[in-house]
Amino acid sequence: MFIQTQDTPNPATLKFIPGVPVMQTGTADYPASESAKSSPLATRLFQVDGVTGVFLGADFVAVTKASGLDWFALKPSILAGIMEHFASGLPVVEAARQDQADDDDGSTDSETVQQIKQLLDTRVRPAVAMDGGDIVFQDFEDGIVTLQMRGACQGCPSST
Repeated sequence: MFIQTQDTPNPATLKFIPGVPVMQTGTADYPASESAKSSPLATRLFQVDGVTGVFLGADFVAVTKASGLDWFALKPSILAGIMEHFASGLPVVEAARQDQADDDDGSTDSETVQQIKQLLDTRVRPAVAMDGGDIVFQDFEDGIVTLQMRGACQGCPSST
């Protein structure tokens, strides 16, 4: 298995592209090791000293490291963990799960909210995914759109 790596705008996060599908639907965000119990892949990556976050996208794994650590030292262990996981035959995520955004079919949304979600899905989400993250609609009230940034985009200097 050949795994490509790609920098993200967040210097603390690196995107790993294994060349095989990672998530069949949706995304999964594990901001701490305690939250990764449902994912054998994320659990394995949190075993690498210095890994502080794992985000799973359709075809990539974004890994966030602790500040002060060097990617040069962490990358070999992360690459090995990803290769071992896919060779093991274990699922990426054990339980059938979907993000809240995937559960909402939008049938009760106003026309404005439907347009916002469509723009996010067609124009913003693909660009954010290229940087190793995701963007999720939270609310639209009084002309203000509230979003949640995930993965490499969470805490990234560019996300503001």
